[in-house]
Amino acid sequence: MTYLLIVIPFVLITAIVTLLTLRRPGFGRRMAASAVAAVVLIVLTAIFDNAMIAAGLVVYPPQHLSGIAIGLAPIEDFSYSLCAAFLVPAVFTLLERRRASEAAA
Repeated sequence: MTYLLIVIPFVLITAIVTLLTLRRPGFGRRMAASAVAAVVLIVLTAIFDNAMIAAGLVVYPPQHLSGIAIGLAPIEDFSYSLCAAFLVPAVFTLLERRRASEAAA
């Protein structure tokens, strides 16, 4: 199994959960904030993944990688940062409405 196949469910779940918040207030603002967070997380991932791989702390079997890399870091590693930047705010947005409804009752 390749790392790309492991990443696909995370990306799909992130896309679905994020789209579920489409009609919630502040969607555009939330997407802009998530995009900024994604850029920061991707830069940090590039720095620290490359450092860890260069130091020999992490070794990836080449047969499990797509072959695309940023420096020494395989592109698959960046998907988790990207998903976190969009999925976490989306989940909180979905839970927020439930909490507001429960508080009103």
